[in-house]
Amino acid sequence: MASFASCSSIGGMITPPASCIDDPRGPLCAADVARGVTRLLLRHGLVAMGEVPLDGGRRADLMAIDAKGGIVIVEIKVARADLLGDAKWTEYLDHCDRFFWALPAGFDASPLDGEAFLPARTGLIVADRYDAAIVREAGRIAMPAHARKRCTLAFARRAGRRLIGALDPEAALLF
Repeated sequence: MASFASCSSIGGMITPPASCIDDPRGPLCAADVARGVTRLLLRHGLVAMGEVPLDGGRRADLMAIDAKGGIVIVEIKVARADLLGDAKWTEYLDHCDRFFWALPAGFDASPLDGEAFLPARTGLIVADRYDAAIVREAGRIAMPAHARKRCTLAFARRAGRRLIGALDPEAALLF
């Protein structure tokens, strides 16, 4: 994935493109950020799904798969306390080739530069309701084949169940 919109970082604070500033609808929620990130991923050939359960009882905010089977997990944070208090995120690394943090425009991203957030391994995306940009690319560490197969099959089956539920809510009760 390559960056497509210009964002800059000054003292850890992300300076978003002008289109992201002074939105009269108020602060962004996780769903707004997910929408912008999903559009970014689609443009780069990745198909994303939200709220994907993982082994171990965890749930990825967004998981995406590219045409070659590469898996990306995106963890969305819209509150500083949530970012700093999240001790489980490293468990997601076993379920993806690349991991990104996604933050709303204007969020103080400086904690993500600290050692505890593995900046060499984790990428950073800044998003608004309509779009997103990669501020820092994620390091790629290939998953073992057996883990990739398990995650890919789980992703595909969940996507199928969600589609069935949308098309026929009564059939969704059968699974």
